[in-house]
Amino acid sequence: MKCISIEERAIQLAQYIIDSKDTVRGTAKKFGISKSTVHKDVSERLKKINPRLAKEVRLILDENKAERHLRGGMATKLKYSHLKEEGANEDDS
Repeated sequence: MKCISIEERAIQLAQYIIDSKDTVRGTAKKFGISKSTVHKDVSERLKKINPRLAKEVRLILDENKAERHLRGGMATKLKYSHLKEEGANEDDS
């Protein structure tokens, strides 16, 4: 990744989150940086750089936060449904 300024990075991260509706964790993984950096860039630094963009990102992050318990529940359900299926397949053997 070429060297870009912190301001440019904050704008890139914000634009990615707005376009993809991705989470802080997903964004961090995509850009190869820490969740803390993503959060600081889009929550603190972006307010000073581009307040309008910061508000747009905040809406998406708030939505993601409100839905995280649902995502966690679905992930757990999926995990245990796979384990249940594997157990049923072993019984058939």
